[in-house]
Amino acid sequence: MVKKIVLFVVLTSGLFSQDAYERNCVGCHKDLPTTLQQMFKEYLQTYSGEENVKAGLKHYLRYPSKSISVMSELFIDSYGIKKKTTLNKKELDEAINIYWNKFKVFDKLK
Repeated sequence: MVKKIVLFVVLTSGLFSQDAYERNCVGCHKDLPTTLQQMFKEYLQTYSGEENVKAGLKHYLRYPSKSISVMSELFIDSYGIKKKTTLNKKELDEAINIYWNKFKVFDKLK
């Protein structure tokens, strides 16, 4: 019985320690051939700056469509368009901010 309780606590504590990005983004993208970092590069190439990247990503996640996707037509034909996000504004902003901070290149260039 004690082992089951310890296992439950360990498993559930891992769920609560994850941030909005880990909880809501990573799991769905892990099986795709294009990483989240590669997708970030596509957003950065398309929208260039932080404000535009975040706005473009937020718009796409709320209103996904082929016409505004930054992914290639081949990728979209193979994997489709994601479903509209179910995240509330706070969670969506948190996930996008974490995503930006994780992959931004500006502070990493020397």
